Amino acid sequence: MIDHLSRAVISDPEQNVIIEKQESTHPLRLRKRTLHETKIRTHSTLTENVLSHKVQFDGRIISRNGRDACRELIGFFFTHDQSLTLYEYRQFGKNRTNVLPFIQKNIYSHQCGRRKGKQYQLDDFYIGATLTFLSSDHPGLPESMKENTLLRLRITNIDQVALDSLKTTSVKYEKDIISQEANDRLVFKAVQDVLKEKLHKRGVRILTGLGKYFQQLDKEGNGLLDKADLKQALKVFHLGVSEEDFESLWLILSSSSNDEGKVDYGEFKRAIIGEMNEYRKSFVRKVFMKLDFNKTGIVTLTDIRKCYCAKKHPQVISGHSTEEEIKSSFLETLKATCSKSDEVSYGEFEDYYEGLSIGIADDEDFVNILRIPWGI
Repeated sequence: MIDHLSRAVISDPEQNVIIEKQESTHPLRLRKRTLHETKIRTHSTLTENVLSHKVQFDGRIISRNGRDACRELIGFFFTHDQSLTLYEYRQFGKNRTNVLPFIQKNIYSHQCGRRKGKQYQLDDFYIGATLTFLSSDHPGLPESMKENTLLRLRITNIDQVALDSLKTTSVKYEKDIISQEANDRLVFKAVQDVLKEKLHKRGVRILTGLGKYFQQLDKEGNGLLDKADLKQALKVFHLGVSEEDFESLWLILSSSSNDEGKVDYGEFKRAIIGEMNEYRKSFVRKVFMKLDFNKTGIVTLTDIRKCYCAKKHPQVISGHSTEEEIKSSFLETLKATCSKSDEVSYGEFEDYYEGLSIGIADDEDFVNILRIPWGI
C-alpha cells in the first residue's frame, strides 16, 4: 500500500464456515469464491480520484554499464503531493514480465544542476529530462549503481495527454533559475557548434576514442575526472576549445557536481559534443539488448559477427563490396575502440553509434542503419 497505485482486495481470514462446508465436496474450479471486506486500513485517506492526477513516463538509467543502461523503467509523478515512484520491468523466463519497485514513492528533489535542492515539479517531466537521486537514499539499488554518488535517470517517453491536462495547476520555477539554465544551454551550444565540423567526418573515431581514453584516466572507476584530465583529453583528440569556453563549461559542470574538484566525464562529453535524441537511443539499446541475451552488459565479437547482416548494405547492392568486406570493416572499426580485443561493452557500443549519429541529420535514416543489418 506504500505506493498507493493499487487497491487490492484482501480476503478476511475468517471465511464463511457454512459456505466452506457446502463447497468442500466440489472440485476447486467449480467452487464459488467470495471476497470479503478487508479489516486492514491504509494510513492515508487518498482517494482514487486524487491518485488519478498523475503523469506516467518511461525511463532509462544513464550509465556505461550495459546491465544498468538497458533496464526498462516506468514511473509515475503525482501532482497532489508532488511525489514520484519508479518501477522496473523484469523478465522471468520467456513469457513472464513483472514490474518491481525501483524508487519508492516519496517526495524527491534535484541532486545537481541549477535546481539542486528544489523539489520535483510537473515542469521537470518531459522527454529528454534527467532526474537525479542520491544512491545512498535507496539501499535496494543494485551494487553497480551504489558505486556512484548520483543515480541519473532519463525520461524516454511520457503520457503527453495527461501532462497537458495537468499543466494548468503546475507551479512555475523562479525566473532566475530558468534564465541561468538558458544561458548554460547557450554555452554548451556554442562549444558544440565549434566542434561540429571536426566531428562530422570522424565522429565515430573521436567518440569511441574519447570514451576509451576517459576510462583509462578514470583510475578509481567512479566516472569522475578533474580539470587537468579533461583538458588533456581535448588536446589529445584535437578538440580545440577556447580557454574561455572551457572555463565556462567547467564552472557550470563543477558547480552542479557532488564531488569537489571533479565532474562526471559522461556529462562533460554530452556538454561539448551533444547527444543523440531518445528516439535514436532507443534503437541502439534495442540492438544491444538483442545481442546481449544473457544481460551481462557485454557482447562478444563472435556474437556480433553472427548477428550482423550486410546483405542489404548499399555498397553490397551496388556491387562495390562483398558482404564479408562490409562486415569485416565494421568489426575492425568496432574492435579498435574496445578495451578488450574479443568483446564490446555497452558503453563502447553506444559510443560507436553516438559518433555515427553526428553525421546523419534524419532520424529515420539513422534508424534504418540499425534496423536493416540487425533485423530489429
